[in-house]
Amino acid sequence: MPRTYQTLTLDDAKRMVSAGEAKATSLGIAYNIAVVDAGGHLIAFSRQDGALIGSIDLAIDKAATSRIFDTATADLATLSQSGKPLFGIQESNAGKVVIFGGGIPVFASGSIIGAVGTSAGTVEQDIEVAMAAIAALDQ
Repeated sequence: MPRTYQTLTLDDAKRMVSAGEAKATSLGIAYNIAVVDAGGHLIAFSRQDGALIGSIDLAIDKAATSRIFDTATADLATLSQSGKPLFGIQESNAGKVVIFGGGIPVFASGSIIGAVGTSAGTVEQDIEVAMAAIAALDQ
């Protein structure tokens, strides 16, 4: 019998991107914001006018990293330092694993249904923008 699972929808992702954009605007920083579904595949992306080109792939890869490892990328940053249990993890998955903050999984009913990734500011700002995107699902 086929398994079913819950995932973010395009409507969810659009709300998340919009909320992330609003937070980025309040910070005065043009952002790249990516949302992936439960399978880790991109469903929505926004590059605000003037956002760093180098941050495009970072936002997308942060979202995917967060989903495929079911954890926030900020947590991976800690666990992947020299001498820690996940040292070198950023070399896996064709080098597309990002191990600094801004990628956060999205949960519903105790299951991960997708993730968001943001990039353009400091790690702390990236986390703020990602959290604002997730908060849009509760509205």
